Formats: sequence, C-alpha cells, structure tokens
Amino acid sequence: MATGRSNNPGIATAIRSTFGNKRLLVIGDLMLDQYVWGDISRISPEAPVPVLRHDRDARRAGGAGNVALNIAGLGLNIGICGYVGRDEFGDHLTALLRDGGVDVAGLVRLEDRPTITKTRIIARQQQVLRMDAEDLSPMAEQSVGALMQAIERELAADVDGIILSDYAKGVLAGNACQTVIGLARRRKLPVFVDPKGADFSRYRGANVITPNLAELAQATGVAAENIEQLIEAGRAIVRDIGLDYMVLTRGADGATIIAPDSTLHSAAVAREVFDVSGAGDTFIATVAAGHVAGLARSEMLHLANIASGIAVSKVGTVAVDKASVLQELDAGTHAVQDSLFGLDELQRQMGRWREQGEQVVFTNGCFDILHAGHVTYLQKAALLGDRLVVGLNTDRSVAELKGTGRPIVPEEDRAKVIAALAAVDAVVLFDDSTPLNLIKALRPEVLVKGGDYSKDQIVGAAEVEGWGGRVEIIPLVAGRSTSQLIEKITG
Repeated sequence: MATGRSNNPGIATAIRSTFGNKRLLVIGDLMLDQYVWGDISRISPEAPVPVLRHDRDARRAGGAGNVALNIAGLGLNIGICGYVGRDEFGDHLTALLRDGGVDVAGLVRLEDRPTITKTRIIARQQQVLRMDAEDLSPMAEQSVGALMQAIERELAADVDGIILSDYAKGVLAGNACQTVIGLARRRKLPVFVDPKGADFSRYRGANVITPNLAELAQATGVAAENIEQLIEAGRAIVRDIGLDYMVLTRGADGATIIAPDSTLHSAAVAREVFDVSGAGDTFIATVAAGHVAGLARSEMLHLANIASGIAVSKVGTVAVDKASVLQELDAGTHAVQDSLFGLDELQRQMGRWREQGEQVVFTNGCFDILHAGHVTYLQKAALLGDRLVVGLNTDRSVAELKGTGRPIVPEEDRAKVIAALAAVDAVVLFDDSTPLNLIKALRPEVLVKGGDYSKDQIVGAAEVEGWGGRVEIIPLVAGRSTSQLIEKITG
C-alpha cells in the first residue's frame, strides 16, 4: 500500500511519473533578458534624471528560451529551435539553456544580426527602465531555410507536441506558422501557440492558443472589460480557425478555457505579485505539459494557474521548477478543486493511479449533514487501499431515496465538504438511485459499505468480486446519524 496521500493526486502523479516520459519542441523568438538592480536616492546634477547606484546584475533566458526552461524545470524533455546571434550574448543564452536541461541542437547562429537582448533597470524591486537591442528587418532567405531544416531534424526525433512562442521578432513571420502546423498535422502532433498580433488566422489548424485579455481584445475588437462578449468573440475564433480550445489568461482573475461548445474557468492562485515578466511563458509551458501528459482540462488549467502564480511572485524572468509546484500542491491549499471529478476525468485519473500499482477503494452515499460518523467511516475506508473515491448522490437522487425536504445540504456543498477531507482522493456525483452504473464504469478494486448492510444487500458487490475485487464492511459509529441530527434540529 502506498504511503502518503496527495491532496492533488492527478496533477502530482503526472508531474512525478508522466512528465519525464514526454518531449516537447519549442519554436520561437529567443532573447536574453538582462537585469540591473540598484538603488535610487538622488537626481543627477547633469540632467533631471535619477541616478541608479548599481548593486548587482543577472542574465536570464527570455521569450521562447524561458518557455523551454519552464518545461525542463517541470521535468519534461525539451528541444528548441530559433535564432541567436554569433556573439557573446548568443553564447551566454545558449549556455543558460543547455545548463537548464534544454537540447540546443536546433538553434541557428546568425552572422548578420545580434542576439535580441532586453535590459531592465530595477530599483527597489520596481522596474524603472527597459532597453531593447534587436534587428527586426526581414530574415535572410538562407537563415529561414536553415531554421526549417533544424525544425525538420528535431521533428524526426520522438516529439509529443510543439509550442510556437511568437514574440513577433522574426522566427514565426510570414508563412512559418502554417508550415510548422502542417508538419505537425502530418505527424499528428498537438500544437500550442502563445500568439502575437491581431490576426489569429495565422495559427489556423493549431490545437490550442493562449492569448491574454489585451491580445484577445486586439484580435476581436471587443473591449477587455466586456468579458462575456470577449469570450463569445473568442469562441468564434476557436470555431473559425479550427482550434480544440483557447485558454484566455485573465491575470488576477485566473484563466478561462473557451471551447467550441463550452467554457471552463479556474481562479488564479492568490500570490503577492512582484513581476509579471515571463508569466505567459510559464502558462503555455504548463498548459502544453499537462495536455501531453493526459491531464484533464480542469487539472491542466489549475496546474497552469499554480505555476504562473509562482512565476509572478519572483522578480524577473524566472522558470518554475517541479519541486516548487509540488510543494504548492502538497501544501493542501488546492485539495478541494483537484478532488472533484467528472466521470470521464476520474476514469483517466484512475488509469494513472493503476499505472503506479495503486488500488482504488470506492464507497458511496448521500452524506447529507456531514458528521463524526461519516468522517470516521471514510477514514477507515481510505485505509483499505491506496486511493479513496466517493460516489455522491445528486440532489435529485437523494430526494428520490430520502423523500421530501432532503437533502438539507445541496450537492455542490456536500461535494466540496467531502472533497476537503484528507482521506478522500476523489468525489464524483451520480444521479441514479443506486451507484451500480458508476461502479461498473470505475471498476474499483475494493467496494466499501457501512455495517448496516450485509454483503448480499450491497449494490455492486457481485460485480466487484466478479472482476477479482473485494467487498469490505465497516461498522458504524453508534449514536451518529443524519436522521438523529435532523430530529434534534427540528425539535
């Protein structure tokens, strides 16, 4: 039996066990981010400008390089294709990527232009100036050809997905996006795009794009403040250019998945924000990682919000790492959201648990007005296997079983309360009068019921034993029941 129960089993299991078996390829605009820190305490006598007393400086990979380092930090294998100059900055950027675990074989060194650099001047954690050094003239045909050859070499290896990191610096100019998307389509590889500019049709045929509010507003002509209209305009783009879905990042308001016929929102993880530089890079990196690892969309979105929250809590462009994300997950602050599942999501999650040799315990009930008897029962049930799944009757189902006036507590609240218990790994609602169809769909290794049942009365017992599972009966706690509580309350 496994020891230690994760509060975020789907995400944590994927990070620990699945990410390392996946490889992504990032294609996009690389740049070197330089940071100069110091203190400003006076104005120059030469001109009315502040004087920065230099304290320290640092260089970090920006743009597509930051995306790649985030993916490497999460534990995936990663390659990168893009341009760097044949200069000191290009050497330093290449070394940063290589040292961070990125395969740099796909980089193309340019003789005719410098490595893009962005220099940020920071005083007391406040950015006061940014200087950009770049050449935005069209790329030479020879350079474009060399990059496409590098991309095709990288795609000849075992790749699970492609990220296009578009900063409008030349790598993805012209027909480059459509060329790469075409190569991916032929290989049945998903394509994720961090978009730039007003024309999203350049990304036609990709699977996912991740615009922020300002970018989607620019592309649709709808004001960012009109969020409902903006989401509908985004949905029109999803349908028009053939996306699986769009992920709209909304800053402090979290992120929203916009699919052709549905919407899913996840709130941001509350953090103190020091610098939003690179937050979009972290977001698309984690979206792509979660997607190729088989996470459900809700899990993937939650992971991206967690990782982005870590990124903005640091000063400068900083890639997140697996340990930091797992620490956030294991802290238990996200247990409720990650323990609530739809049936399809839960089946995928149970498949991941079983790949790790873990046995699933299943029990079910109405759990109307949670009390000490319920908690004790669930704690004992959890000890009979590695993962505890609770099937929870919907309000309609409870009313059918218990009669008029029940449930006292609505299904959404009951689900959240059960999901918050440390013993519970997953909660799933079912609408039938019995859980038989749910048990057949989940095929648990252990089926548990309370001591007021005999085995021949337990729904699903024959089926579970039929596929090699076992049935367990747990004695009830005397004097603890929902009916007694209702009678006491109503007098």
